[in-house]
Amino acid sequence: MKVNKFIVFTVSVMLFLGCALVSCQGQISSEKKGKISAPDFTLDDLYGQEFKLSYTKGKVVIIDFWATWCPPCKMEIPHLNSLYKQYAKSGLEVIGIALDDGGAGVVRPFAEENKIEYTILMGDRKVEAAYGGIRGIPTIFIIDREGRIVEKFVGYRERNVLENVIKKLI
Repeated sequence: MKVNKFIVFTVSVMLFLGCALVSCQGQISSEKKGKISAPDFTLDDLYGQEFKLSYTKGKVVIIDFWATWCPPCKMEIPHLNSLYKQYAKSGLEVIGIALDDGGAGVVRPFAEENKIEYTILMGDRKVEAAYGGIRGIPTIFIIDREGRIVEKFVGYRERNVLENVIKKLI
């Protein structure tokens, strides 16, 4: 029993450190910021309802590629919830795209347990590819009101980092 707990702990630490190591990668160069249109997509939410990115036209959007098993992803949930609560009336939309292999059957109870208040969609390889291939999670894209990607973060970010970008766009 102790060996199993040790293995689980070790693997968790390795995943966390792996995600943290990529946190400096993946930012959009200054000459490309605001010039790349966010690819539209259609995905199902946790209840099988179709959702299109184009539904958010005219809003500032945070897209968060994440998974239930990822410690840094879990750490960002409270940040995303609070940003959504604070800025939704000003035109912010937050979309979590879950990359779990277990599908909605795994993600739905996790979202309920963690009181995720923003839209959660079930990701697929097509959407991952459209966004340049997701090489580490969490990966966050921030999109302006014109539908252009203005920022990309790979790895955990504090709330204030995300908020500083959003404030310029709202």
